[in-house]
Amino acid sequence: MPKKILIIDDDIDLVEAMRLTLESAGLLVIDAQDGKQGLHKLVAEKADLVILDVMMGTQDEGFHIAYQIRSNPETLDIPILMVTAVGQETGFHFDKNKDMDFLPVNDFLEKPVNPARLIEAVKSNLGH
Repeated sequence: MPKKILIIDDDIDLVEAMRLTLESAGLLVIDAQDGKQGLHKLVAEKADLVILDVMMGTQDEGFHIAYQIRSNPETLDIPILMVTAVGQETGFHFDKNKDMDFLPVNDFLEKPVNPARLIEAVKSNLGH
């Protein structure tokens, strides 16, 4: 059975581009356009991994969703890949080795997302 990936991002074009990339790698993709809907789908659909945007309804909505995922016993072990354009917008770049203490995600990907890097990060975080 294919692994189920939940993309939480309000950029429909980016979601569809990631969907095509991930489905071509044999993964099942579901999506949500905001954090509230994403949290609901994560539990209801039992996703195996979350790809999470930072800036959606607010500049930091993705951070709040990551904390909520980690504080829920049902979802706390689900890998989170944070996809962000924060580097382009602010010049700040995340480093998973340095920033994990304050942001509980498994990996960071900069937008625009390189398709090969996306597949590599997803498979790595799924243990493949």
